[in-house]
Amino acid sequence: MNAKKSLGQNFLIDKQIIEKITESIQAKENDLIIEIGPGMGSLTKKLKKKKAFLLCYEIDQDLKVYLNDLIDDKTKIIYQDILSANILNDIKDISYNNLYIVGNLPYYITTPIIKYLINLNLDVKEMIFMVQEEVANRFAALPKCRDYGSITLYLKYYFDVTKLFKVSKTCFNPIPKVESAVIKLSKRVNQPHVNKEDYFKLINDAFRMKRKTLKNNLKDYEFAKVNAILQKHKLNDTIRSEELSEDIFVEIYHSIFNVN
Repeated sequence: MNAKKSLGQNFLIDKQIIEKITESIQAKENDLIIEIGPGMGSLTKKLKKKKAFLLCYEIDQDLKVYLNDLIDDKTKIIYQDILSANILNDIKDISYNNLYIVGNLPYYITTPIIKYLINLNLDVKEMIFMVQEEVANRFAALPKCRDYGSITLYLKYYFDVTKLFKVSKTCFNPIPKVESAVIKLSKRVNQPHVNKEDYFKLINDAFRMKRKTLKNNLKDYEFAKVNAILQKHKLNDTIRSEELSEDIFVEIYHSIFNVN
């Protein structure tokens, strides 16, 4: 099977990595696993051994020759782009306990896929994805790290994000140009008390120009309120956004929007 460059296909062929991904998914018999991009079914075959319900979305119908043999009473393959799939309708008749999502995501649309899944409000317990290592570093970054940015805080609002392990480019066929990593996004129990739309806009504005100070990026806000929070934490107004933790951003949000 020749990989299709237009679909961002790089098939995972390393058995040890496939096993490590499988082990990191804690699904049980009455749970549901959604797999995005099963490819030739290498991971799918391992997931089936968990005896959970398994729903796979594959955009490439040429892969039917590999995947259709895996279909049974608990495994279903839907040949459709995940971004246009009606997932809520596809799972409505499945009686399951916990939902897990796993996939080797096309690297050029990793973030749109994750945001799409979040916006569906699926009540996912965990999502485990293979992504470009550079992207994994941004997703799981900590404050005062150059990879820390608005996408870090966006994902942190919903999940505890962990970079599980690196994956060498030689584990794929064809070999991609970049290194990869597997990340885990675990559902967060206590989310910050904010209006999401206002909070995410604040975060995006704060990181609008990465190398500028927080004061420059938030010049359209009432900065005296922002500065009061900075002074409380013994920080000055020349600080950059990447140096601030989520807790401080939430405090800034509360001050600006007068939220108690």
